[in-house]
Amino acid sequence: MIRAANPLAQEPRYELITRVLRDNIRSGVLPEGFVLLEAPIAAMMQTSRVPVQAALRRLLDEGLVHRFEGRGYLVGRARPGLQPRRGDIRELPIDIPSDVDSALQTRGAWRHVYDQVEEEIASCQIFGEFRIVESELADYLGVSRTVARDVLARLHERGLIRKSATSHWIAGPLTARTVSEKFELRGIVEPAALRLAAPNIHYSEVESLLERIGADPAITPQSLSDALLEHCIAQAPNSALVEMIRSNRLLLSAVDRALIRLGLPRDEDTIEQYQTLFDLISRHPIDSACEYLRDHLSITARRYLARMKIVALITDAGEFAPYLSPM
Repeated sequence: MIRAANPLAQEPRYELITRVLRDNIRSGVLPEGFVLLEAPIAAMMQTSRVPVQAALRRLLDEGLVHRFEGRGYLVGRARPGLQPRRGDIRELPIDIPSDVDSALQTRGAWRHVYDQVEEEIASCQIFGEFRIVESELADYLGVSRTVARDVLARLHERGLIRKSATSHWIAGPLTARTVSEKFELRGIVEPAALRLAAPNIHYSEVESLLERIGADPAITPQSLSDALLEHCIAQAPNSALVEMIRSNRLLLSAVDRALIRLGLPRDEDTIEQYQTLFDLISRHPIDSACEYLRDHLSITARRYLARMKIVALITDAGEFAPYLSPM
């Protein structure tokens, strides 16, 4: 793995982008009503759109931006009479701290394309087994074979792809056993991390989220799962444990996004369960919250498998990236 002197260079790109946008919203540089679009932000940050999308979803969860009838997001909370303010974000005096800018610019070449490839490879696995053609991946990304190999090595390290007996890179298939094992691991480590995190949880963020659940149609089970991780579980003072949890969630989260893109409705019962969980956390009886989280994950696993069975009946899964060859 590539090491960098700047510790921020090891953070996910979406985390860095979220930090920059959040700070500029709170300082007023990004004014209320300003329209945030993926492409200009990606160009400013010199990245692909995938981490920008993740950053905007995070800001949406935090209530710092909201959706409207047009493209993109509006800065601030929704209120009557708020008019969109359009402009190029690159023309604003956006403050990008030097350490964040350095982290964005000094990351290895593979890091600039990794998020996009991770999303594409994770999402395809529900539809079967795919061979990844290294030369076609390099051509698709417009990078060298060396960079493509670095991307594949990182995906392999995170358990998203494997090598076949003939040394071909393989993704998938995502099986019921794989899903069950990942949820079983979640049921063991996430409640433990939540208990460790209790003194450091962002309780104000949890209370703010509780106010929005039920009132904000943009709230989804995935956004609540992400909020649980970032505001609660990730505050555990054990970075290795938190990284394990992030890695174990990767494939499940990407597949869940793929299911939604295929038209499966959001699970309202799961949203109600998260509301109960966040309410328990906000009241600080952490043992009760941990037990409830363990039960919630067991129920979620069964629902997840049921949704996968529905997708198995879909014959048109859409187009896959050209470097992915169905087997």
